[in-house]
Amino acid sequence: MVTKFSIRSQFDLLFEQLSLFCEEISQAEIINATYFQLPEVTKELEDKAPTIIKVSKLQGEEAVSKIVSAYKDLYIDNKVSSKVVQRHPGLLIINDTNGQLIKRLNNVNEAKQKFKELILEIPNNDARFEAVHNAIPSLITLATYRKIHSENAVPYSVRFTWMTKHATKTLTKDAALDLLSRSSNYSNPRMIDQQSWQSLVEQEKIRVSSLRNESKLRIRRPTRVSPEVNVRFTAQKRYHVSAALPFILFNPHPETKFGDLPNYEKVENHPRKKAYNFLVDRIYLEKVE
Repeated sequence: MVTKFSIRSQFDLLFEQLSLFCEEISQAEIINATYFQLPEVTKELEDKAPTIIKVSKLQGEEAVSKIVSAYKDLYIDNKVSSKVVQRHPGLLIINDTNGQLIKRLNNVNEAKQKFKELILEIPNNDARFEAVHNAIPSLITLATYRKIHSENAVPYSVRFTWMTKHATKTLTKDAALDLLSRSSNYSNPRMIDQQSWQSLVEQEKIRVSSLRNESKLRIRRPTRVSPEVNVRFTAQKRYHVSAALPFILFNPHPETKFGDLPNYEKVENHPRKKAYNFLVDRIYLEKVE
């Protein structure tokens, strides 16, 4: 059973490792540090997907200070929005010839994973929220889960970009109909009256009802655009990870190339954008072929 004591104990272990890691960063041989500062999300904009994001590039000691603060950014505090978790893209390049900092980072990420696994033992979102905030008031759970990504090999390049992802959920025909039935009871639909709203939902239910019972469905909902790190070794060997926290490159090679995070500007009708034929546009419900 997950208890208040077990949550607090695992978090204290995590934070101890994180604090030691940040302290050791300040004593490490830092070759370069870059922090890409993003604007804070205001309360008014937290439900709107941004079309433009301005990036401010910081370097040197100022960047190191921001990077260390980013790793410890786990609480709501006085943030203007508690709904959208602040992202902290950046790049920290460090010499760690004896591997001590790498070992410490592994301990931090292991503690983060154990904390996440412990919380996910709690069966539903409401209960998780209640348990976490009873044990650790004002903690941002998703920020605490975030892994600190790093590389110790010699990549050809480390660059940054913006990525639009989708949150996907598979469901049966019956589950989709149940979801639509519940939505028809919403008391304050936007822009249309209740009768028109229920009529719209009934039309959606008819489209779903016409499918075979064994049809596979999924909700493919776009999420907020987010910064990514692209690490390339060759044209075929490359990977990308989240840049929600600053990326660390250990023991750099002088020929590795680096790139900055550009400003984001949404492009309508992008040539590589895939067109989706949704059964129900408003909830991004599609049939899986």
